[in-house]
Amino acid sequence: MRVRRVASEKSFLQRWPLRILSLLLASPLALILLIHPSMIVDPVTGGYDHRLWMLVMLGISSGFIHGVGFDPRGLVWRILFHPVLGWVLMGLGYAILYKVQMG
Repeated sequence: MRVRRVASEKSFLQRWPLRILSLLLASPLALILLIHPSMIVDPVTGGYDHRLWMLVMLGISSGFIHGVGFDPRGLVWRILFHPVLGWVLMGLGYAILYKVQMG
């Protein structure tokens, strides 16, 4: 029974709409970080939290890895670059951007 559930989760995450979602979430964050990094600087403190943005970059990497169709084989890499974890970390990035831009 357990093998069937794991296989169904894997096939669910391999569907192309979810892969496109990963690319659509990762691309704007990556472009902001590369082209206009001053958008992430908090105007109150004049800096940004390196630890949080490191996690967001891990999420962006996970989004690109899942989005292009690559499936890591090693257990550590599968956990580190799991699409759901990447979506959560990219959501954190969008929340930080919203907070910085709004105030």
